[in-house]
Amino acid sequence: MAQLPELTNVTWHVYALTAAGLGIIYLFPYLPKIGKLIPSPLVTIVVLTAVVVTMGIDVHTVGDMGELPDTLPIFLWPEVPLNWETLSIIFPYSAAFAVVGLLESLMTATIVDDMTDTDSDKNRECKGQGLANIASGCIGGMAGCAMIGQSVINI
Repeated sequence: MAQLPELTNVTWHVYALTAAGLGIIYLFPYLPKIGKLIPSPLVTIVVLTAVVVTMGIDVHTVGDMGELPDTLPIFLWPEVPLNWETLSIIFPYSAAFAVVGLLESLMTATIVDDMTDTDSDKNRECKGQGLANIASGCIGGMAGCAMIGQSVINI
C-alpha cells in the first residue's frame, strides 16, 4: 500500500514494468529446475533494470525522490543536558521501546530455534541488541530488533 502513490501520474511504461515484475515474481518459481534455484525477486530486479537501461525508459528512481547521503555517518553525541530531569523524561519511553524490542527479539529467537532445531544464546542476543541500538543512536540511526515475520520468511 505504501507504494501505491508511486503509481499515480506516471507513464504507461511504469504500469507495464509493474505488471512484468509481478509476473516474473509469481511465475518464475514454476520454471523447472532454475525456478527453485534463483530467487524470483532477484531475477525481477536484474531483468527490469536491464530492460529500463537498454531501452532508455524514463522512470522515477530512488535518487529522484531526494538527495542520498554520499558520506558515512559520523559519531555524534546528542546535545541534550545529561541530568536527572532529562533522564526522567527519556527513561519511560526508552524503557518501553527496549522492552518491546527485546520481547520481539526473544520471541523471534524462540520461533527460529523451534523451526531450525537449534539453540540460540538469548543472553548474547539481548546484550548485542542493546549495544547495537546504543551505537546506532550515536550515529543518527534508528533502533531495531528481530522481527518474527521477516525471520520466518527468511528461514
